Amino acid sequence: MITENSSSKMDTPTNISLVGSVESVTESIEYKTVSVFLVLLVCGVGIVGNIMVVLVVLTTRHMRTPTNCYLVSLAVADLTVLVAAGLPNISDSLVGAWIYGHAGCLGITYFQYLGINVSSCSITAFTVERYIAICHPMRAQTVCTVSRAKRIIAGVWVFPCVYCMLWFFLVDIQVNRDNRVQCGYRVSRDLYLPIYLIDFAIFYVFPLLLAIVLYGLIARILFMSPMPHRADTAATAAVRGTCKESAEPGNKASRPARSRSGVSSRKQVTKMLAVVVILFALLWMPYRTLVLVNSFVATPYLDAWFLLFCRICIYANSAINPVVYNLMSQKFRAAFRGLYRCQEQEVQRRTRKHFVE
Repeated sequence: MITENSSSKMDTPTNISLVGSVESVTESIEYKTVSVFLVLLVCGVGIVGNIMVVLVVLTTRHMRTPTNCYLVSLAVADLTVLVAAGLPNISDSLVGAWIYGHAGCLGITYFQYLGINVSSCSITAFTVERYIAICHPMRAQTVCTVSRAKRIIAGVWVFPCVYCMLWFFLVDIQVNRDNRVQCGYRVSRDLYLPIYLIDFAIFYVFPLLLAIVLYGLIARILFMSPMPHRADTAATAAVRGTCKESAEPGNKASRPARSRSGVSSRKQVTKMLAVVVILFALLWMPYRTLVLVNSFVATPYLDAWFLLFCRICIYANSAINPVVYNLMSQKFRAAFRGLYRCQEQEVQRRTRKHFVE
C-alpha cells in the first residue's frame, strides 16, 4: 500500500511513504501494470511452492526430519508474508486506497511482521541445528530430533507472536490530502526509530552474524577436515570379537561407501541451507539499507521504481526457497515429483469415477 507519512519515514514491506512527484509515478498506468504483474507472478509462484513444501514434508514419511521441520516453519512464515504483504499491495495498486478498514490495517500489518520475523527465527533455528548435527554429532543424537524440533518451532512462533503485538499500537488508518484512506504509522519518527533499530538488529543483523560464524565452523569440519573412513579388516574384527564382520567381505566396502554417502548428503543439505541464508541476506539488503539510510537523512530517497524493486526483492525472498530446494536437493525433487504424480493419479481416478457414474 502507498501511504503518506513523511514524519516517520519508516515502512513496512507494503507501506512505502511517498511524497510529491513520486506519488504521481505510482498513479501511472505503466507503474501499475508492472507492479501488479510482478507481484502477482512472484507471489503466485511463492504461494504454490511453499504449499508444496508443507505438503511434501507432512505427507512423505522419510521427509519428516528435524531440518525439514524447520523448513516447514519457514514455508508457513513465507506464505504469511506473501499473503499479508504481497496481495494487499495488488489491491492498493489497482484502487489507490486502503480498502480493508481499521481492523485490516492492524491485522495485516501484524501478520506482515509476524511472517518476516518468524522467517528470520526459523533460519536461525535450522542454522543452529545444522551446527550441532555436524560439529557435535554425539550431542545431536539427543538434541537434533523431530520432537525437539517441534518444541523449538513452537518457541520460534510464540516469541514473534508476542513481540509483533507492538504493531497494534503503532499503525492506524489515515486520510491523506486527496481524501484517500491509507494504512500508515501513527507515531512520530523519534519513537519509531529505536523500535526499528531493535527490530533490525534482532531479526536481520544477529541471524546473519550467527550464520556467518556457525557456517564457518561447519565448513571447517565438513569441507576442510579429512573425514575418517572405517574399513574393518579381519584383524580389527578379531580384536573386537566380531568374527561375522570378517566373514562378510561385503561389509568392508559397504561401510566406507555408506560413510561417503552420508558425508555427501550432509554437504548437500548444508550447501542448500547456506544458499537460503545468503539469499535472505541479499534480498532483504536493499529494503533494510534504504529504510536505515532514510532514518537519518533530512531528505529521504523515495524513487518509486526503486521502492518497487525493494518490495519485489522481499516477496522473492519468500518465494524462492522452494525453487532452491528443488534445484539443490535430490530428496526434495523426488518428493515433489511424487506429490505431482499422486495428484495426477487422484485427478484421473476422479475422472474415471465421474464417467462411470
